[in-house]
Amino acid sequence: MGKNYVESAKLVDKSVLYTPQEALELAVKTAKAKFDETIELHVKLGVDPRHADQQVRGAVVLPHGTGKSVRVLVFAKGAKAQEAQEAGAEYVGAEDYLDKIQKENWFDFDVVVATPDMMGVVGRLGRVLGPKGLMPNPKSGTVTFDVAKAIAEIKAGKVEYRVDKTSIVHVPIGKKTFGDAKLKDNFKALMEALVKAKPAAAKGQYIKSVSVSSTMGPGIKINPTKVLD
Repeated sequence: MGKNYVESAKLVDKSVLYTPQEALELAVKTAKAKFDETIELHVKLGVDPRHADQQVRGAVVLPHGTGKSVRVLVFAKGAKAQEAQEAGAEYVGAEDYLDKIQKENWFDFDVVVATPDMMGVVGRLGRVLGPKGLMPNPKSGTVTFDVAKAIAEIKAGKVEYRVDKTSIVHVPIGKKTFGDAKLKDNFKALMEALVKAKPAAAKGQYIKSVSVSSTMGPGIKINPTKVLD
């Protein structure tokens, strides 16, 4: 462990379940790297992701964004391609980007948006986009004819959340420089979205554990019964 991590870990009592406010204040204090560290939220859910009816996936626009500039690739043609360019998408195209990704292993983008009529093309990229979490999906609002709205939301700080195979959701909620007040707003928006997304098939305790950490800092546990306070 590095010197900064050891010093930061001394500030965190592993036996304590902190309130969201306390945890976020600590996350900012323990972010000691020279760069602007990302503050990440990790939520263990009481679901079994092996079952289709217990998948938790969606998107939410964080009130203060993520602090990261997002590069958007849009698969669209004609008027919708023009709309995407005017809305500020970095890359807009069709089969040309299909070839670029497949043949050149090109991934200079963070989010992919596609109009429904382009999913036949985009579907051929499933094997490469899927594992990277980049495949467009109607649930997250990235398969839509309203490309201008989708791009505006992404640029404003929309984040996708998806439960992984260990039943955990990992999502960035901002940067150290946001301060704990803005981070608390983002934290609450995301937790409200996760609670709302609870599958009907999920039984027992849904929010099992919650923690936050900076990119290089220690995990800080939050009392799961206090997440919406």
